[in-house]
Amino acid sequence: MRTVQMTLDEALVQTVDRVARDLHTTRSAFTREALKQAIARNKIEKLEAKHRQGYSRKPASVDESAVWEKEQVWGDE
Repeated sequence: MRTVQMTLDEALVQTVDRVARDLHTTRSAFTREALKQAIARNKIEKLEAKHRQGYSRKPASVDESAVWEKEQVWGDE
């Protein structure tokens, strides 16, 4: 692992330390996990934006999912 230096305001450091303590982990482990989650969330947001752009360029037709309507039937019908 690599050691990096960060500048954080005191209130944030105190909050991180409190939460890390509550989670029985270290400040570094908590920060690593928070960064991983932020990166994953960013990836999802980019994919969602890409999907929105795709549907804006080529919207789904009204009857596009009609062929699947029979698949929605459950039970003894």
